[in-house]
Amino acid sequence: MSEPTPEVPETLATYLRLRGLEPSKYARRRRRRRPAADDENQPFTPGRDPKPIGDALDLLSKQHGWSGQLAREDLVRRWEEVAGAETAQHSSPTSLIDGTLTIQCDSTAWAKNLQFMRSHILTQIATRFPDAAVEHVRFVGPDAPTWKWGPRTVPGRGPRDTYG
Repeated sequence: MSEPTPEVPETLATYLRLRGLEPSKYARRRRRRRPAADDENQPFTPGRDPKPIGDALDLLSKQHGWSGQLAREDLVRRWEEVAGAETAQHSSPTSLIDGTLTIQCDSTAWAKNLQFMRSHILTQIATRFPDAAVEHVRFVGPDAPTWKWGPRTVPGRGPRDTYG
């Protein structure tokens, strides 16, 4: 009966082959095979196709919780698409706090007209920017001048209080 021969290391097997000796006489050499479950490196398998960079950025922004902030910034940047070209010339979004979008208008007439268009504007915002979380829209007119600011203010009615 023959005794089992120990496995010859690969370096020794190479040396014996180069010297013209058969390594099979000395030991059986086992071939290593790649495991069949290693689909990660196999070509033409599902999931190996390149993906568009937009999909990768969307996944990254969702993982880090940036999608809401990016949607709010897109809303401000694309206000002309939401409201229309003429309306966007006379109005602009100024703040978004607790789901209320505040729109500053050039005149009180534009603010009143946009109040009539409130449902249409909210629908456009909800369909185009659902992650912006806009629930209400508030339209304000231009700021009126005030005399309450400055280093020399006094309590009271201000410049109209000269008689009396």
